Amino acid sequence: MSTISVSTLDLQASFGFGDRIGLATPGHVAALQQYGEGILPIFPQQSIREMSRTQRTPEGVMADALNGLKSCGWEGLTGADADHLKTEEDVTRTMNAGFTFFTIDPSDVVDEKADTYDRDTLTVKFNEVASRISWVQEYVGKSITLETGSVIEFDETSVQRAAVKYGLALIKASELAAFIREQAESKNLPYEIEVSVDETDQPTTLAEHYIIADQLIRNEVKLVSLAPRFIGEMEKGVDFIGDLDALEASMADHNAISELLGPYKLSLHSGSDKISMYTPFARATKGRFHVKTAGTSYLEALRVAALKNEDLFARIVTLSREHYLTDKATYHVHATLEDSAEASAVSAKELEKQYLECWEDVPEGIGFTAPGRQILHCCFGTVLTNPELGSALMDTLRANPETYSDVLCLHFGKHLKALKAGML
Repeated sequence: MSTISVSTLDLQASFGFGDRIGLATPGHVAALQQYGEGILPIFPQQSIREMSRTQRTPEGVMADALNGLKSCGWEGLTGADADHLKTEEDVTRTMNAGFTFFTIDPSDVVDEKADTYDRDTLTVKFNEVASRISWVQEYVGKSITLETGSVIEFDETSVQRAAVKYGLALIKASELAAFIREQAESKNLPYEIEVSVDETDQPTTLAEHYIIADQLIRNEVKLVSLAPRFIGEMEKGVDFIGDLDALEASMADHNAISELLGPYKLSLHSGSDKISMYTPFARATKGRFHVKTAGTSYLEALRVAALKNEDLFARIVTLSREHYLTDKATYHVHATLEDSAEASAVSAKELEKQYLECWEDVPEGIGFTAPGRQILHCCFGTVLTNPELGSALMDTLRANPETYSDVLCLHFGKHLKALKAGML
């Protein structure tokens, strides 16, 4: 009989396999066993936002993942990620369901416009929050040379900008972390905390990263990983867009901060399909990282529909196109409806190519780039909760479990092989 231990994973390299449907775990396991030696898994992973859009519960997400693990004889550790937590209620619900990895998301109180403020506006905005933030003068005038040779200069403007951008978010994150600690310790439950500050238009500067981590650690946050906003474009559903050499140099600087203040892991969110950046990321972090994926397992479920039920896939494309302009509101994407054809205008094979991209068209070490993937990605909730199409997709997956497992193994094999190449 298999033994499954839902636990914390500490600083070891780890990979999160989000599953918005509840049937992907066997394929995730196959990929990890074949390609992911030395990388620890998080199989139960779901954000509150995802659960809301798919009408699932923390208990259901956990049960689906654990049942999937049992079905394929998994023996060993798994983390369990309660992703993008914003409230104490979110924490209580997910902790009661057995989650052990708590990702705090204070983005609601991050001032995303802070990087654009001129000096006068910045002064006004700083004065609005200054009474709640006591740490500004601790950093002004400070200079830190990182192991990489890069120097962080904490001038008054950069520190005040960090206070305006992240000051209230740090308060919220610290308070929620204290609640997690209190609840977990009172129940003698294992826990670890990740803090996400990646959902901003502008990258997290080195000075901002230093202040964020320093303040969290001073506030006794059990920080296992931090997700900054890296340079370049981290859009949903497609590969990294930007300069990979510049990205690797920047990630090495961020990793140097994590070593200086922690250590803690750097976490890559929106990790689905960012395959071209995986090897540089693993190399820059010296193999101490966390990667989080979610939507890509849903897209591979749609590939099963494209392979086994062409009419269903065409109808899902049509429904997604109808809802894309509304559903994309909370996502960073560039695809337009004009970038991909209507389902009735092209062949079944061409439809798969435009909306999922065919395997033979994607070189090794590169992720998918077809803009149609973003249309499908953003509309997962609309499709899965549609009484007719959602049920038909589930029926197709249940009727073709080997196909779903096989495409997931191939897909995540690309991810894991690219990470492993940077860990050598």
